[in-house]
Amino acid sequence: MTPRFVTENAIVRKLRRRAPLIGDDCAVIPTPRNVDLLFTTDFSIEGVHFTRESTAEQIGYRAVARSISDIAAMGGTPLYCLVSIALAPWTDQSWIDRLYRGIHKMLRKAKASLAGGDLSHADQLVCDVMVCGAVAKGQALLRSGARRGDILYVSGPLGGWRHKHVVDPRLDAGRKLVGKATACMDISDGLALDLHRLCKASGVTATLESIPLLKGATIEQALHDGEDYELLYTAPPRIRVPGIRIGTIVQGLPGAIILQGKRISTRGYDHIQMR
Repeated sequence: MTPRFVTENAIVRKLRRRAPLIGDDCAVIPTPRNVDLLFTTDFSIEGVHFTRESTAEQIGYRAVARSISDIAAMGGTPLYCLVSIALAPWTDQSWIDRLYRGIHKMLRKAKASLAGGDLSHADQLVCDVMVCGAVAKGQALLRSGARRGDILYVSGPLGGWRHKHVVDPRLDAGRKLVGKATACMDISDGLALDLHRLCKASGVTATLESIPLLKGATIEQALHDGEDYELLYTAPPRIRVPGIRIGTIVQGLPGAIILQGKRISTRGYDHIQMR
């Protein structure tokens, strides 16, 4: 398949029917009052984040979901999305239509709007998704607030990319944690590595008591595989929050994680190390 009949203008014309903010050199967006804006961006790259065996809809949906999960981890609400795509030679108009179908499906679920992006070409498919969101002023959930004695939670069972076939950003859970959680982030690179990052930012140690697993998953996969996109967060014992308790925050070496009395490896999926 080759995109010989595909043109940028044709793609943009189709997008404008469902995304009226697209049209000028920039989208013009009024700034909400009394909020902090949140910005995040994530690549989805052929051979790294997906293969051609995935459907176009799955690739588009997951690409947007990954960025929206970051907004959820801050307790925010996604507002607008920019999607930039470098099309590979094997894509055609039908495939591109299905890709955007997946993109729009995720945006509808998140109640966010496509505001623009860019189109180019490359030897392999690359999709870069930028999402702008908002949270009440001064209320964004950060990684750096965990304190000794806090309880450690996850928003759902874990298992990594082998078992997490659908990414469903935990927007509702994130918003419910605002004003309650002391620290929060999403699990994209494995529980071990992301918990290490949270503990390092907060200057604390975590003791794991149990890890809820997806069907068929192992503890090793949950710890180190990544691509779960559940929320990982802490809260004081007296504060009731949703989710599953997995451990406790204690005083100790910043970033250390203890499981069954032993310090565990904090390896996970690191894009720089995986080059």
